[in-house]
Amino acid sequence: MLNAERTEAIVHLAKALVAHQSYSGQEGGVARELEQYMRGHGFDDVQADSYGNVIGRIVGKRPGKKVLFDGHIDTVPVANPVAWQHNPFNPEIVDGKLYGRGTSDMKGAVASFTAAAGFFAEDCGKDFPGEICVAGVVHEECFEGVAARSVSELVKPDYVVIGEASLCNLKIGQRGRAEIVVETFGVPAHSANPEKGVNAVYSMCKVIEAIRTLKPTEHPVLGKGILELTDIKSAPYPGASVVPSYCRATYDRRLLVGETRESVLAPIQVLLDELMKQDLGLKVQVSYAVGEETCYTGEKIRSERFFPGWLYSEEDPFVQDILRELRAIGQNPEVTQYSFCTNGSHYAGEAGIRTVGMGPSRENLAHTDDEYIEVEQLTKAGESYYAIMKALLR
Repeated sequence: MLNAERTEAIVHLAKALVAHQSYSGQEGGVARELEQYMRGHGFDDVQADSYGNVIGRIVGKRPGKKVLFDGHIDTVPVANPVAWQHNPFNPEIVDGKLYGRGTSDMKGAVASFTAAAGFFAEDCGKDFPGEICVAGVVHEECFEGVAARSVSELVKPDYVVIGEASLCNLKIGQRGRAEIVVETFGVPAHSANPEKGVNAVYSMCKVIEAIRTLKPTEHPVLGKGILELTDIKSAPYPGASVVPSYCRATYDRRLLVGETRESVLAPIQVLLDELMKQDLGLKVQVSYAVGEETCYTGEKIRSERFFPGWLYSEEDPFVQDILRELRAIGQNPEVTQYSFCTNGSHYAGEAGIRTVGMGPSRENLAHTDDEYIEVEQLTKAGESYYAIMKALLR
């Protein structure tokens, strides 16, 4: 359990992490801060991979399972600094709240589970079976679960705890996310003579209306596999006096458990094939968006934007073990699912590793102006992570 000194240690680490601006691809400062803390607080091994993920390990004296605590160290940008009453990179506590970019999403959680790992190892003299692994992961805001692939390959965990905000409730699943790209191809012409071309935007309008007729998939727990139009771009742009010969629409698709790359695109492709049969002048294709970014190490990170959903049962033994220990320290968390996508898309959705989520603060504080985390939540999370270590390292 945490005393005042240990609570202050968590707060101090959270402040140190928040003080480093760490937009995606710029996480070097916070990575070094985290690495320095681990080296000074009982971690047996600390390493950074080619992407810049920081991974620390505490090895127990007896063989056993590996538990990985995952938290991303990148943040979304501060879009409008003037809207902040508190400096986003000079963290301060006001009325029990620690303000700063990344406090809730999710440097507070990273500080809590990193410090808790050291406390746990200190209290038992490392006389526990297995390993505690802590990962500060890069580029999650761009690619949920992509950099995490490297972490799980290096660690090979038996269990993963995602530290995303949950108000210290236990999360056992989430919908995944895909970005689907629909493209129409026309024929350019002068806009004074549009009949000599084929307007790709008009073609796209027809396609969009047809896609709206598709019935979404549905899951009894996770809800609907929503397919929502998020942007449209035409080319050439600007198109002065030119009939656009290309149009691209992007859709956000929320993924349910069991859905695959093929199964998600199949009904869209069937629909597009039928449209092209009806209109021989229509040329349209569908695919997944592919993203590429540069890590602070200089390494390129590239991936198709398909991040699977996942779900465990509250009755799974490892979930019950966690709940038992949390209740033993007086906590009674709700068992629910995340409403957003996390690195669990890789650990649970792709790799099939037993995964839960537990993090301090409220989900709706992420990405907001004057983002904050309550100090009480940092303390509660630290105690929760300590209990989870006790539950899974037996």
